[in-house]
Formats: sequence, C-alpha cells, structure tokens
Amino acid sequence: MKKIYQKYLFLMLACSLGCAITLLSCAQEKRKKNENPPGYDLAAPQKYNMPDVLQEISGIAFLNGNNTTVYAEQDEEGRVFVLPLGSKKYTSTKFAKNGDYEDIAIAKNKIIVLKSNGDLYAFPITETKKEEASGVVETKSLLPKGEYEAMYANPANGQLYVLCKECKQDKGSKNTSGFILNMQGDGRFVLASNFNVDASSLEKLTGRKKGTFHPSALAQHPITKEWYIVSAINKALVVADQHWKIKAAYHLSSNTFNQPEGIAFDKQGNLFISNEGSDAQYGNILRFDYKGTKK
Repeated sequence: MKKIYQKYLFLMLACSLGCAITLLSCAQEKRKKNENPPGYDLAAPQKYNMPDVLQEISGIAFLNGNNTTVYAEQDEEGRVFVLPLGSKKYTSTKFAKNGDYEDIAIAKNKIIVLKSNGDLYAFPITETKKEEASGVVETKSLLPKGEYEAMYANPANGQLYVLCKECKQDKGSKNTSGFILNMQGDGRFVLASNFNVDASSLEKLTGRKKGTFHPSALAQHPITKEWYIVSAINKALVVADQHWKIKAAYHLSSNTFNQPEGIAFDKQGNLFISNEGSDAQYGNILRFDYKGTKK
C-alpha cells in the first residue's frame, strides 16, 4: 500500500511539475509576443555601425524602399549623408548652415529635411552627388512654434506628416499634435490639415511609467499601413492604426537601443531604427527582419 501511495504521489508531483513548466513556457511566449510588434523580434537585430561623422545620427530614409543605400543626417551639420548599408564609406552634401536637424525623408525625387524648429528644406535628390546642393527650397514658420523631430513623407504624392515633440498647445495633455502638409511643384509645403495622437494609454500598454510622449521618429509600414512612432525619451515604439489610434506600445531596452532617433522601412517591411552613439559605442542602424503576420 505504501509503495502504491508513493507511486501515486510521484505521478502527481510529475504532473504538477509538467503543468508548471507548460504554464511558464506559455507565459514566456506570451510575454515575448507582447514585447514585439507582430512579425518582428526587437531583441535580435542586425547592427550596422556608422562612421564617426554619424555618431549623432538622427533621421534615416530609403529611396523607393530600397535598403541598399541609406540617406541620413545628424543634428549638427546641415548635411545629408549617403552611404551603402553596412559600409562606413560615405559622401555628403551641404544643403544649409549648421543647425539642429532632426529627420529626413524622400518623396517625388526630393530630399526633405526637418529642422527642430519646424522649418523644412527640400532639394532634388540628384543634388546629393554634389558637395553643395543648389536649388534648396526652404519652408519656414508654417508650423506652430515648438520642437519637432518626427517626419514621414508619402513617396508617391509627396504628402508630409510631422509630429510635435513638444508644442505649446499640447502642454498639460496626453495629446500630441500632428500636421499634414502638401508639397508644391517648387518644393515648398502648404498646410493641408492637422490631427492628434492620444497617448493616454501608453503607460498601460507598455506596463511601464513612460511620462509625457515625445515622438522622435515616424514611419508608415509599407504593408500594414500602420504608423510606427519612436520616442527616444520614453524608450518606446508606438504602433497606431491609419487613423492615428494607438494599438500597441513596446519598451525599447537600453541594452539594444542606445538613443533611438530615426526609423524607416524598406519595401519588404523590414524595420530599421537608428541610434545615436555614446563614448562607449558607435552610432548605428539596427535592422529587424519582417517575418510577416499570421492571419
């Protein structure tokens, strides 16, 4: 009888242990899914270190979603840098005097650069073959006074989307103001409409105290058409639907993301996030391959 009881007890313990392992595995799998946008693994990037001049790399962009060549800028010199992805050999083009430039986009064969005060600079992409660009068109004082870092351009129609990092009208609220601009034939922009991103759910979605939302980069997924928004201060990647309603938010670990300042997709949906460097590491671009999503 004692042996039967011991055998029964052993089976019960083995069963309980098996259930515990299964539950733990399920919990870990669920947590992993919750930590990553569908189709990506934010813990497994391919890293491309930048040359020293791009230690403070800010925005990045691709021409027509082709990831073989990166167009980038940093927040000190009025220059656009062009380099093959994975190479430290680059060319650069001066388009304006030194200043605080935060993002870059390409649309209708024009390079567009956003200054932190909301000023915009546009010039033909062919000018990047020169040491100094000519025909640079400036659009100034179009956006409300504030600080701006996040911009995306629709490559087909030239429509530009700009998010406030910190604007007076958003102070004291959980809203982030956004603006839609139309590109004119000469490269100037006019204001078409505006919108708001309600970030009140950010802390709940990440499970971490994030404070005020301060967007530092913006891109639209070429396949799902969702908006991907990076906030360097909050160390968060926010995903919103086409109508700017936040669907999910993901914590960006400091172990992987030193200071995320730029974001872009290639035409296959692979995700690229640029990080400013530090005394201990180079500025870099991290690539996250898109695995698609299960329907």
